[in-house]
Amino acid sequence: MSEDDEDFAGCRPLLFTIAYEILGSAADAEDVVQDSYLRWHAVRGKGIGHPRAYLVRTVTRQALNHLRAARRRREEYVGPWLPEPVRTAPDVSEDVVLAESVSMAMLLVLETLGPDERAVFVLREVFGYSHREVAGLVGRSEATVRQIAHRAREHVRARRKRFHHDPGTAREVVGRFLSAAGTGDVGTLMSLLAPGVVHVSDGGGLVSAARRPVAGRERVARFVAGVARRSAPGTRFDITSCNALPAVLFRVGDRIDQALVFEISGGLVHGTYAVGNPHKLGAAVTPRLLSRKGHETWKP
Repeated sequence: MSEDDEDFAGCRPLLFTIAYEILGSAADAEDVVQDSYLRWHAVRGKGIGHPRAYLVRTVTRQALNHLRAARRRREEYVGPWLPEPVRTAPDVSEDVVLAESVSMAMLLVLETLGPDERAVFVLREVFGYSHREVAGLVGRSEATVRQIAHRAREHVRARRKRFHHDPGTAREVVGRFLSAAGTGDVGTLMSLLAPGVVHVSDGGGLVSAARRPVAGRERVARFVAGVARRSAPGTRFDITSCNALPAVLFRVGDRIDQALVFEISGGLVHGTYAVGNPHKLGAAVTPRLLSRKGHETWKP
């Protein structure tokens, strides 16, 4: 591996994280990062003074192009659309800003922003770039970026839900949840759910899934018990972490059949996100390194 390739590899977690937060799609984020590598490979050695700044700008603009095209596809999506779950290492939760920014709840809030608003918010509020730097990254004037940033920040603040969970308690709650679901114990399930709990399923029209969110303690408990009762024989599960949240990966044979991500606070489940669309489960196979920092020697 050349020195340039090593430098790119050091910056790759940052580039993927930026692309993923702008797109909500791990597959599209990978495409954007790969494209940025090809562009970098073509121009390296041609007097680029700040490689990391060049790569972040390239990734940002390519992600914006992908997002504008994806918006049109998502308008035709069958049932609720959820971000692709990304399997994360436990230490991701140590960076509170990063953990919150990749949570399912936050990514769904970001979906309600326009493409420019989303990119500006992510770069400014999550990655800490100045208004001047963001202006250069997205190709807008600094004054325009300030306006967009203010509008996006107010929009997110009005819709953001914050959940704080203790990893040990969360794992215990998930274990009890799975046990109750497996035995059809609706009463115990209800005791683990917050009154305003919401369950969202994403099957993409390819697998069976609820076509609209299920809300309320009793309705969610009965829905979950019903899904567990109809699960395929031999289904296995692993308790893990996706998007810096407790999650369960259900496996049938050697493939992941579904990812179930939990929002847990105060010992109660406030939200569950079930992703069964097979095209969205690739990033849940192995832990993904996410980062808000690049290679330490690359200073934009």
